Amino acid sequence: MANGQWFPPDWPDRIRALADGSLTPVAPKRAATVMLLKETGSGPAVHMLRRRASMAFAGGAYAYPGGGVDPRDDDHHVRWAGPSRAWWADRLGVDEKAAQAIVCAAVRETYEEAGVLLAGPDADSVVGDTTGADWEADRAALVARELSFAEFLDRRGLVLRSDLLGAWTRWITPEFESRRYDTWFFVAALPEGQRTRNASTEADRTVWMAPAEAAAGYDRGELLMMPPTIATLRQLVPCASPAEALTAARSRDLTPVLAQARLVAGEVVLTWPGHDEFTKHIPSGTARA
Repeated sequence: MANGQWFPPDWPDRIRALADGSLTPVAPKRAATVMLLKETGSGPAVHMLRRRASMAFAGGAYAYPGGGVDPRDDDHHVRWAGPSRAWWADRLGVDEKAAQAIVCAAVRETYEEAGVLLAGPDADSVVGDTTGADWEADRAALVARELSFAEFLDRRGLVLRSDLLGAWTRWITPEFESRRYDTWFFVAALPEGQRTRNASTEADRTVWMAPAEAAAGYDRGELLMMPPTIATLRQLVPCASPAEALTAARSRDLTPVLAQARLVAGEVVLTWPGHDEFTKHIPSGTARA
């Protein structure tokens, strides 16, 4: 392959089925993912995990911590600090209940998959070390959905620090996919005193890499990635620090990016608006790209 773009072998057939009306799109589920950044002295590094090769979706691809919204993430009892739910609703383009759920999912999934918690005892502090048997027991209960995020925060006497997140972009899984997500990407700086670990059962490796280094690995075909991952890495390259990325997030356009597929003279043309590098041309009768 010319680069590391992940492309499932069944996409061409599904695209054609969508075009001829024999495939009905499934509704996307809301999700959130976080590009966790840390300062290295020569610019920021981003935390990435490699999905296990056995995973049905994007196996072997590099991604960020993240996942779907838990129905309980919109619990009105969630302890909250930072910009209001109304502010986040306006920023994310949803109602206040959905805004809380999306922000909670971003913070919860980062803790579940990377062991990093964007919360503190009050609006001006962040927890330090989150390792240890008691923390791990709570994290495991969150993963198993035995404990809601609101209950977790209450148990720990913590408030969610929504001000530590910056909304970066929004991508929606193509209509021809069997599993679809409406995903908001956030940036956040690694809190002082905390450290990442591979806490995800879906990943076999985690790394800290400079965005430019990760993008170069993709370009050489050494690192497999989905379009949103490599696109966001390229967008992070100009940022000289995590703080600069958080500042840049304030003015980022959150218009959803949704792949478009069309038939042109029997050829399937797959495009992502605003991201020409991902365009695919699939000749008629071709089973895969």
